[in-house]
Amino acid sequence: MSDRNGETRLRADYTVQGGDFNRGGEVSTDIKARLKQIGFEPDLVRRVAIASFEAEMNVIMYAERADVQLEVAPERITVRFRDKGPGIPDIELAMQEGYSTATPEMRKLGFGAGMGLPTIKQNADRFTIESKVGEGTVVKLFFAP
Repeated sequence: MSDRNGETRLRADYTVQGGDFNRGGEVSTDIKARLKQIGFEPDLVRRVAIASFEAEMNVIMYAERADVQLEVAPERITVRFRDKGPGIPDIELAMQEGYSTATPEMRKLGFGAGMGLPTIKQNADRFTIESKVGEGTVVKLFFAP
């Protein structure tokens, strides 16, 4: 768990199943609890939880599944979502506030306002997104403690 010389203090792996709205938020809630337990500042924990929740819900809404990895080191917190799904054809368009490809069913559940990726960008210190249509998307969130 805890190493010296700037090495990883914590690593946790999760799986998110696409379409499983009943379990939506479980991964981000666990990440939040782990960061609180370590003793990170509440504002940082909140930002990591918000960004992770948005990424988690994007997987549930659009992908088949995703592997999620949390890495905590003294100088950074990284959360990586690697999904198997349709991919994002136009990342620039998807980053625009209000743009959404949510189905009517998703909207009835209260999702699809088109704020997922913009909210991730707002809360992460840095994030990257790579996507291949027909293969999937990798979203990496970076936070500086």
